[in-house]
Amino acid sequence: MPIRKIPEDVRRFIQTSIDSIAQLEALLIAHEQQETEWTVAAMAARLYISPERTAAILARLCGDRLMVTTRADLRYKYQPDSDELRHMVDRLAEAYAKHLVPVTRLVHSKEGLRIREFPDAFDFRKERP
Repeated sequence: MPIRKIPEDVRRFIQTSIDSIAQLEALLIAHEQQETEWTVAAMAARLYISPERTAAILARLCGDRLMVTTRADLRYKYQPDSDELRHMVDRLAEAYAKHLVPVTRLVHSKEGLRIREFPDAFDFRKERP
């Protein structure tokens, strides 16, 4: 299935705001259970990833104004800070449900780009005069 099946605004949102399938899944799990306050451990168990990686994902979602921390014991809750963000995540959830493969391919293509760019950061070849 081609990526073009994903609406353009959702495609842009994925390209600018979603860095991994785990981050996408965390956002959509929180979106699906909007009243739930998630601990890092509970979300990590749902995502099958380490608590450390989960904590970084949840912090990123908070930084992107999609989730908030709700208590001193660091629980996280889905709470976009604008109607536009809330609507975008609704559209993302719909696109993911209808076009799972294209959405995951788009996210993976971003991951692949970062993996290919990483070695370039360590290219110490000397330039020739």
